[in-house]
Amino acid sequence: MAENSSALRIVGPTRLSGEVTVTGAKNSALKLMAASLLAPGKNTLYNVPQIADVDIMSELLTRMGCTVTFDRATLTMEIDVPEVPGHKAEYELVRKMRASINVLGPILTRVGIAEISLPGGDAIGSRGLDFHIAGLEALGATISFEHGYIIATAPNGLVGATFELNFPSVGATENLMTAAVLAKGTTTLYNVAREPDIIDLGEYLIAMGAKIEGLGSSTLIIEGVDSLHAASHSTLPDRIVTGTWAFAAAMTQGDITIKGGRADHLEIPLDKLVATGAVVTTTSDGFRVRMDQRPIAVDIATLPYPGFPTDLQPMAISLNAIARGSAMVTENVFEARFMFVNELRRLGANITVDGHHAAVSGVPLLSGAPVAATDIRAGAGLVLAALVADGVTIVEDSFHIERGYPNFAADLRTLGADVTTI
Repeated sequence: MAENSSALRIVGPTRLSGEVTVTGAKNSALKLMAASLLAPGKNTLYNVPQIADVDIMSELLTRMGCTVTFDRATLTMEIDVPEVPGHKAEYELVRKMRASINVLGPILTRVGIAEISLPGGDAIGSRGLDFHIAGLEALGATISFEHGYIIATAPNGLVGATFELNFPSVGATENLMTAAVLAKGTTTLYNVAREPDIIDLGEYLIAMGAKIEGLGSSTLIIEGVDSLHAASHSTLPDRIVTGTWAFAAAMTQGDITIKGGRADHLEIPLDKLVATGAVVTTTSDGFRVRMDQRPIAVDIATLPYPGFPTDLQPMAISLNAIARGSAMVTENVFEARFMFVNELRRLGANITVDGHHAAVSGVPLLSGAPVAATDIRAGAGLVLAALVADGVTIVEDSFHIERGYPNFAADLRTLGADVTTI
């Protein structure tokens, strides 16, 4: 289980070296858990990460009538879904995690009604639900908002339709996929997200009996079926955790072998690390990142997959903060993702923000100071910066990090970092 902490104390500078193992992806596991609502019976998920968000989703499913058991030793989860699950997701849990909105599609298409509290989660931007709502309305749902809840109804079931997303939103793509699998007729979705998590979800749905074509492309064709059956599926490895360790190796002039990491899911980030001077080599069960010099600054612009992931943007800024030269980091996905730059400046980083651009001029060494995590990835980015800062850095609100990184502090210690949980 993730350490129950409120702060991490890091003494730098340090060089990370050794081996770390990546488990299942947070962004996939939570959506697979929500999709389990589509089929009555016992669904089994393997390689489920031990993170706080998984516990929150487990509690949400339990309150909707499911029986959830999680074997932490084997990372195996069983979700026993009733014939008629509950249709309400309450504010108390939904406010803690944006992924809660992913129960909307499965519950609506299965039960004909869903009442979902408007979600909370990370403070990284407005990420409205417009695409989710417009897509579900295209499938025949009636949607209203009352007392902070989305109320979606389709008493006679959803009907296949053609819908194009204005932006390839991951969450909207997932909700529309899970809604369309039980709709009457064929649904064609254009400009969908192409993340590995989407493919993972699609493969799980197909194992449950869904008919889906086009996984990995920008167009999905889904032929509705009358019912789905319980299935088992293994969560794909977490590419953001993998990428975080890769950046950590480059930043600390370290040498880290990442077991379970999929280099093919991180082509652009790894190309960027090679441009900074890192050496990336594949291994039999992952890949290795080695850096023998101070990194060279590199320009980065975030984009939907297969572009550079917005979730790795804080790590890119932290790397450029101690790199040789200057670079521009452009955020094209979440407008508030630069909130953590003010914290990074407290460590001595030289960063100027203008709109969705951050100009970073590298300094040889940062300086330890107290900082606060504002979201999962900002917290991880601050920890990496603390590793290349002289003296003690306290990262407050580190509970954010635990929502996305299993055993982060313990893994850092294994790699040689001086990290303690306060």
